[in-house]
Amino acid sequence: MEKDFQFQLIDGEFTPAGAAKVLFPLINNKINYHSLESFSNEIRFEKDATNSKKRISELQEVQLQIQELLENAEENGFKLKITSQIKIELDNAK
Repeated sequence: MEKDFQFQLIDGEFTPAGAAKVLFPLINNKINYHSLESFSNEIRFEKDATNSKKRISELQEVQLQIQELLENAEENGFKLKITSQIKIELDNAK
C-alpha cells in the first residue's frame, strides 16, 4: 500500500479579500484545534500543554503577518497567487 499522499488544497489567483476568506478560516481552525487540545490536556488530563500554547502563538503571529500582507496588497492593487499542498505520510504506530 502506498504510504505517502499529497493533496492540492489551494491553487489559484485571489483578490486580497478572497485570500482572506480562504486563509483565515484555515488558520482559525488550527488555532481552535490547539486551544481545545490545550484545554483538554491541562484540565481533563493534567498534562503539559506547552506545545499547543506555543503553536497557538506561532499561528497568531502568522495570522498577523498575513493580515499585513493582504492590507498592503489591497492598498497597492495586487492580486495574490496562492498554492497549498497537504502531504500525508502513513506511519505504523500501533
